[in-house]
Amino acid sequence: MIAIDPAAPGGPEVLQPVSRPVPQAGVGEVLIRVAAAGVNRPDVLQRRGMYPPPPGAPSVPGLEVAGEIVAVGEGIAADAIGRKVCALVAGGGYAEYCLAPFGQCLPVPAALTMAEAAAMPETLFTVWTNLFERAYAAEGDTVLVHGGTSGIGTMAIALGKLFGLTVIVTCGSDDKCARARDLGADHAINYVTQDFVAEVQAITGGKGVQAVLDMVGGDYLPRNIQCLAEDGRNVTIAVQRGISAEINIALIMMKRLTLTGSTLRARPIAFKTLVADEIQRVVWPHVEAGRLKPVIDRSFPLAEAAAAHAHMESGDHVGKIVLIA
Repeated sequence: MIAIDPAAPGGPEVLQPVSRPVPQAGVGEVLIRVAAAGVNRPDVLQRRGMYPPPPGAPSVPGLEVAGEIVAVGEGIAADAIGRKVCALVAGGGYAEYCLAPFGQCLPVPAALTMAEAAAMPETLFTVWTNLFERAYAAEGDTVLVHGGTSGIGTMAIALGKLFGLTVIVTCGSDDKCARARDLGADHAINYVTQDFVAEVQAITGGKGVQAVLDMVGGDYLPRNIQCLAEDGRNVTIAVQRGISAEINIALIMMKRLTLTGSTLRARPIAFKTLVADEIQRVVWPHVEAGRLKPVIDRSFPLAEAAAAHAHMESGDHVGKIVLIA
């Protein structure tokens, strides 16, 4: 099969097509003929040598795919063959074939194209587990989401609209703020020209937000704490501005705040299967009805993965970038 499997870390230019053996499905796995694969920020970090695959995961990047099941491993019924699915995977998506734990697969409904389906799992699993499960966001809550026009941000906006949240986002330009509002964000703050702490306080009448979904880290954490209402929750899922911060412990105590975070890729299959089951019950009916779709910025052929990464690193995209196999 054709795959993108760089021999060494580097810039986008290391992402060149190579020939690799088609993987064989193991216990509990299915082999998917990939129609499309999503491109995510962790793929960029892996390419740079900053985010190695977890033990047992393939060196081929790619954390989400959509396609047709063409073979099954032990423990999976043969009637799964032929099903159209999208899947969250720990790696291997940038290829013509990809293995996935069957429990991490979701059916592709008629309402989604294969490209749209491939752009769903990574951001959907991430936002669901962190904003709704770890941060306990519930109908009526106001939440702050950094990176409002990223794949994560656009998914958070969409889920927030479906589940009754007031969503405030931060973006890096007025144009991106306008796009975020067009996508359904209730408020968008240009973090380059505005102080997002002051803006959040103004928007909420000084009460603050119930939850912050933070993919920035570093010096954003103490500012997020200032944005939180009493009993508020901050969930950190990435550290683009660094892994260290100085925080006001007294403020955490007085406001009874919860600071937490998570990573998804290295979590056990059993955990991801439980998340997939919950998503299929609670969220997937909205997908089947056409009420929830990812925002697709642009698609590239698999062989042009280098161009896809260059586009992501330019910072000009809104929503998801997809590779078409």
